[in-house]
Amino acid sequence: MAVERLQIHTNFQPKKCGETSIVGDEDRISQLPDDILVNNILPLLSLKEAGRTSVLSSRWTNLWAHIPRLNFDAKSALHVIERHKYVEWMDSVIRSREFLSLKEFNICYRIDKSSRKSVTRWLEFAFARQLERLTLDFQENTTGTTYCFPEALLNRSTLVGFKSLKAIVFKSVSLSGGAIEFLLRNCQLLEQLVVQESETTTKLQVCGGSSLKLEHLEMVHCQGLKSLKVSAPRLTTLKVSRVKGLLLEKVPMLVNVSVNFCDDNSVSIKHAFSVLACCIPQLQTLCLTLYNCGYGWIGHVKEIDEICELPVMPKLNKLVIEYIANGDESLFKWCRIPRKDRKTKAATTIRSPHNHLKVFKFRGYYGCTNDVELLSYVLENCAVLEKIIIDPNDGIHPKEEYIPRKVIKQKLEPQVPQRIELVIL
Repeated sequence: MAVERLQIHTNFQPKKCGETSIVGDEDRISQLPDDILVNNILPLLSLKEAGRTSVLSSRWTNLWAHIPRLNFDAKSALHVIERHKYVEWMDSVIRSREFLSLKEFNICYRIDKSSRKSVTRWLEFAFARQLERLTLDFQENTTGTTYCFPEALLNRSTLVGFKSLKAIVFKSVSLSGGAIEFLLRNCQLLEQLVVQESETTTKLQVCGGSSLKLEHLEMVHCQGLKSLKVSAPRLTTLKVSRVKGLLLEKVPMLVNVSVNFCDDNSVSIKHAFSVLACCIPQLQTLCLTLYNCGYGWIGHVKEIDEICELPVMPKLNKLVIEYIANGDESLFKWCRIPRKDRKTKAATTIRSPHNHLKVFKFRGYYGCTNDVELLSYVLENCAVLEKIIIDPNDGIHPKEEYIPRKVIKQKLEPQVPQRIELVIL
């Protein structure tokens, strides 16, 4: 068998700092077609970085103004003077695109009273340019100012601007149920609607026949919402934080449901499933976020078994139960072990086989006895388990209080069979 020898060129010299090759001197990026630069290269930069490319050459002067997405992200705290300058800069960017179409328009900003009129002006600009995706995110607002969606924009003269919308995300934007229903009726291509922390939405009907293309609906932390009726033939994903007043009709494609009980801690799991009855047979993913602060919803349930008696869901392949415990509260009750019998039955092997669960994720793991007990139960009873994901982050405590990743690995690796993948985030 012939063996190829590695040839080493003795005249090779390492390149010194500052030296460039002939290939390096060639500007290959500028040789790319405009559509690749505008749609694939420039969108990778921030707006300010993209704007700076205008000084590269005459060809680049106005190229950045053709970017189909405008993303104004200023979530970091801005002083009054900085905020004023930022608004002026946004105005200048928008003026430079006066006659161009726009696919995506995102504003993530700590709004104040002086900038509310500017936001409305920017919306008028966006709606007039065949907009496809709109995001208004004022969640991290610390000024106490609420932006009310200008319903004056919802008139026949601006209807053309809504025809191309496919996704709308409103976070900490006050708007009425009537305004949302107007958008649903007139945004004929709308597939995604997200409304979070809208204080003025009290009643809402998301209803339509075959013309309604909505696939994803989120109504979360809308404290004033008393009634929500959903009848959407193409809806696949629903996320809500209030089930009282929720009515589901004609949702044959609804397979992903997330219910957060933080807005209504008097509602039991049993009632929640009665509301979801029409879609339970088809559910593939179910997420439940539950709370126990010592006086939360858990105190209103007579028997802990009522929580664990989930209905038969033949197509379910992912179940997420996010339980915000009270201190060092035991999670072992989710394994149907009455608390009063825990001492006598702790050493007994509990058999409650799960023959379909493949992935188990434990968020907020910090290695206490209760955590270990629950994990042991999963290992013993989930016959086809393929992966365990451990996430010390509970979203509440500071990062420095998390148990070190190395310690978790040392403790759990001996307990987890080799056939199961252990992932520690």
